[in-house]
Amino acid sequence: MKEQVPHFKVGEKAIISPAVTNLDSWMEGEVIQVEKNTFKGIVISLKTSDGRIFFDEQQYFKKAS
Repeated sequence: MKEQVPHFKVGEKAIISPAVTNLDSWMEGEVIQVEKNTFKGIVISLKTSDGRIFFDEQQYFKKAS
């Protein structure tokens, strides 16, 4: 199986899918952690401007423009 490579770095701005947040639109925040998880692959943690923290698999994140 091919090893996944993180597409994000701590400190970068990113947006997270509503599938994770259960909100109506994508949320923007700062990447606070990038983890290589044995079971899930690359897991990204993102902190929004209002202090909420969301995390999930890398596939649910996009780079903020």
